[in-house]
Amino acid sequence: MEHEIGRVEGKVALITGAASGIGKAALLLAGEGAKVAAADIDENGARQTAGEIEAAGGIAAPFSLDVASEEDWRRVVAALLAQWERLDILVNNAGLSFARPLVEMSLAEWRKVMAVNLDGVFLGVKYGVTAMRKNGGGSIINISSVAGIKAAAGASAYAASKAAVCMFSKAIALECAQQGYNIRVNTILPGGVITPMWQGMEFWQEMRKELGSDEAVWQALAQETPLGRFATAEEVAEAILYLASGASAFVTGADLVIDGGYSA
Repeated sequence: MEHEIGRVEGKVALITGAASGIGKAALLLAGEGAKVAAADIDENGARQTAGEIEAAGGIAAPFSLDVASEEDWRRVVAALLAQWERLDILVNNAGLSFARPLVEMSLAEWRKVMAVNLDGVFLGVKYGVTAMRKNGGGSIINISSVAGIKAAAGASAYAASKAAVCMFSKAIALECAQQGYNIRVNTILPGGVITPMWQGMEFWQEMRKELGSDEAVWQALAQETPLGRFATAEEVAEAILYLASGASAFVTGADLVIDGGYSA
C-alpha cells in the first residue's frame, strides 16, 4: 500500500498543555506526520502523551514547561532545536480557567490568570518567532476562548486574558507579515469543550451534587449552545491541524470560532 503523505509531514510542532484536553491535538499532528514536542507543567502527563504518539508509530519528545517562566521557554526551545533543528508549528494551548466575582478576587489571583493565559502566550510567540525565522517560516496557533468575545459575569479575569490573546495575535500576525518572516499567526476561540479542566472548577462540584452525574452537568452547561452539546477536543484539534497545514496558507491574523453557534 502506498504511503499517504500527511498534512504536516516533515514538520516539527511544539504544543503546550499537551497532557490533556485540547493539548491531545498532539496526537493528531503526529498522525499527520509531524514530530511533536509535547510540553506541559505536568511532566508525567507530557510523557504519557509522547508515549502514546510513539506507540502509534509517531515521533515525539516530552518537555516539562511552565509557560509563565521565560527560563523554561528558553530551555525547551533550545532543547527542541538541538534535537530536531527546526520549529515549524507552535500551539499555545496551555491555559488556566478561573471564575470569581470581582469584589472577591485578589490581585494575586488576577495576576496568576494573566501570567498563564497571556504572559505564557507572549513568551511562546516570542521564542517561537525567533526559532521559526531561522528555518524560513511557520505557523503559530494561539488558543483563546469564546469568552474573549462574549463576556460572562464572574469570569472577568479569564475573559480579559482571552480577549487580549486575540488582539495580541492579530498584531503579531501583521508584524510577521510586515517583516517578511513567512510566519502565520492565528487564534482559535473554542466555546464549551469536553475537557478535564471544567471538572476542576468549584461550580462543577456543586452542579454535580445537584444534578447527580457528570453527564447531567455537561448537558446542563450545553443548553446555551445552539447545537445542543459541547465540542470534543478532537474537533478543536482538527481546526489546529488546518491552521498548522498548508491548507491555510493564506490565513493569518484570523479568529477561528468553534462554539456551536454560542456567540452568533
